[in-house]
Amino acid sequence: MWKKIIGAIVLAGASMFAYMLKVAHENTVKTHMLRLQGQREQLRIFFISDVHARRISDALLQQVRNVDFIIIGGDFCDERVTLAQVERNIQKLVQIAPTYFVWGNNDRELDEQQLVELFARNNVRVLNNENVRLTQYSNSWVLAAINDTSKRDYNIDEAFKGTTDDDFVIYISHNPQVFARTVPTYRPVLMLGGHLHGGQIRLGRFGMHENGAFVKKETHAELISNGYGTTLVPLRLGAHPEAHIIEIHVE
Repeated sequence: MWKKIIGAIVLAGASMFAYMLKVAHENTVKTHMLRLQGQREQLRIFFISDVHARRISDALLQQVRNVDFIIIGGDFCDERVTLAQVERNIQKLVQIAPTYFVWGNNDRELDEQQLVELFARNNVRVLNNENVRLTQYSNSWVLAAINDTSKRDYNIDEAFKGTTDDDFVIYISHNPQVFARTVPTYRPVLMLGGHLHGGQIRLGRFGMHENGAFVKKETHAELISNGYGTTLVPLRLGAHPEAHIIEIHVE
């Protein structure tokens, strides 16, 4: 009798482990829409964060077509990853569209200078307490980003330096917990973050963090992603991995 019970428990545990492993390797691209008022145009942005030790799958990238640029929202790697794997992942992205990178709390577990050099030779623009204007569009678009918040030198004011109320600012912070400190001092139209993994392993409504979501608020929209990879253990439950396409329609 006890052997049957123990056998059933072991089988259930193995089945759950296999399911959580399968979920952790899903390739889901979610599409979100944001409408703004200005000169008529459309932008499509691909946002991916928290890749960590995961290899970016071709099955994911096959869903990414005709995007204007790519934003990597931090934790593109960690100490488990080789620079060669980082470069393979980067090269897959830059073949699709111009790519921008924002630091996360785990990226610098690899050598920072070597990462910077890797990004430079692959034409990836690193944004660190600064912004860049995208001059090829009808409206005035700005990408603004801060350093990872675990570093004391992260600076929201520097990220927004030179921006005006007429700019459409897309603001990126790996850790979205600083979003509340950005608004209402500054008014980005879109804020992007990751870091929290949606709790990664959730039991129903309960988890270490809320599930990621795209939320439209009165003055702006916020996207907090569950991220693409995993930290600590390669398992997920109730917080599916994801990357995102944001379609912005200016009317």
